Amino acid sequence: MNISHILVTTDLSPESLRPCRPVASLAKELGARITLLHVVQDLKIAPHGAPLAPAISAPDLHDELQHAALALEEQQASLGTDAEVSSEAISGGSIAESVAEYADGNGVDLIAMSTHGRTGFRHLALGSVAEAVLRHAHVPVLTFPQAK
Repeated sequence: MNISHILVTTDLSPESLRPCRPVASLAKELGARITLLHVVQDLKIAPHGAPLAPAISAPDLHDELQHAALALEEQQASLGTDAEVSSEAISGGSIAESVAEYADGNGVDLIAMSTHGRTGFRHLALGSVAEAVLRHAHVPVLTFPQAK
């Protein structure tokens, strides 16, 4: 298996950076490049007063993407300088599907992501993005569980 492009997903929390050091080390060893990706969820809404009109994005979506891009620049430093690293903030209706589509469209060979370790009702209510990425991805997904 040839790995030349590794995608590291982040929700911009410190926990989501758990894969960064191991992935940076792996990328250095393999000569791979890394993309740090954040997906801003775009929950389309019906325009006020026009329930039959096509759904539109929230008015602050552009601002959220700009904020994410700035946060990604800061997080990019956690990957060090041993590998070629880029970052990108995108929007999509489903985070997991957006990650999988990005991987398909950008020659990604491996997706790395942390899990938040939700259990019980929180897992039922909020679901697991990591599980959904596993279902949608066409490349291997490497997950980093929450530290004990």
